[in-house]
Amino acid sequence: MENLNPHQHIIVRRYKKAKHEEHGGAWKVAMADFALAMMALFLVLWVINSSNEQEREAISGYFQDPKAFEEGNKVPSKYVIDLGGSPSVSDNIAVSETIDPDKILQADEIESLADAIEQRRMEDIKAQIDAVITASPTLSPFKNQLLLDITTEGVRLQIVDQTNRPMFDPGSAQLKYYSEDILWELAPVLSRLDHRLQITGHTDSSVVSGLRDEDDVNWGLSSSRANSARRALMEAGIVKAKIAQVIGMGDTAPLKPDDPGAAVNRRISITLLNKKLDDSIKGRTGSDADINFINGDNAAEDARTPVINQSGTLLQQLREQRERQDNTYDNPPNKGEIFW
Repeated sequence: MENLNPHQHIIVRRYKKAKHEEHGGAWKVAMADFALAMMALFLVLWVINSSNEQEREAISGYFQDPKAFEEGNKVPSKYVIDLGGSPSVSDNIAVSETIDPDKILQADEIESLADAIEQRRMEDIKAQIDAVITASPTLSPFKNQLLLDITTEGVRLQIVDQTNRPMFDPGSAQLKYYSEDILWELAPVLSRLDHRLQITGHTDSSVVSGLRDEDDVNWGLSSSRANSARRALMEAGIVKAKIAQVIGMGDTAPLKPDDPGAAVNRRISITLLNKKLDDSIKGRTGSDADINFINGDNAAEDARTPVINQSGTLLQQLREQRERQDNTYDNPPNKGEIFW
């Protein structure tokens, strides 16, 4: 029996199967590229065949300088150096880099935008004053007497009376000491704001019994109280040019219309005027060109003979009517009309 070698070698042969060329995918990519190129060629040929010379020139110029064409039309170039495309020549046409002609605002839009900006400015001012009132140890105890709001005139701050804490003594225009403290505390913030002030005095509907309506003292009292507030603010640093007007309203604008005798109707209003009302107040100022004397050109010759004294004028007619015996407004009444 043949002896076997205990260390006999075993040889394993593996055969690698080669792939056939027709099983690869590279040719598909090449075919797709070729098909795409042919489609592009046919598209270009179709465009050339279906367009005229002017359209082909526009297409060529667009691909060379896209900035020179908008919606297929030539426009002025925004660059000093042309990029080599079609020439963009324009006669006396300038293109603004900041103004879009399609977005030019109309007059009503401008006015609405201005009103919105002014409203935002008024809201900022109101917030500033409110912050000062809240932070001030002098004003915070009187916060329930300080009313702050925005009106058509501007930002309005009202200092109202309370039954146990009036700003003035009854019938007086002399400020209480704590009322002066309020105005002195408000003066610095009012002075910093770039708006002029309107100071308005208000009273309640209380009247002295037996007085005629013509002798109503509330008009003068409200005016005097507004002027006292104006004086206190100026003593605290408000300059004269900051004061637009000082008004006495009497009892014609009560804070509580359903209770015209209430204490809160007695108040001082300080309004930071908006631009529209401030311009209106400034527009009241006249000029020499606006003044037309009644006598016209003859005023220098005889100022004692005004035109209104001439016959046929309205004043002359009123005088003649008054001198008539049957006028109805200043003759003594007839016996049947006597009632006193």
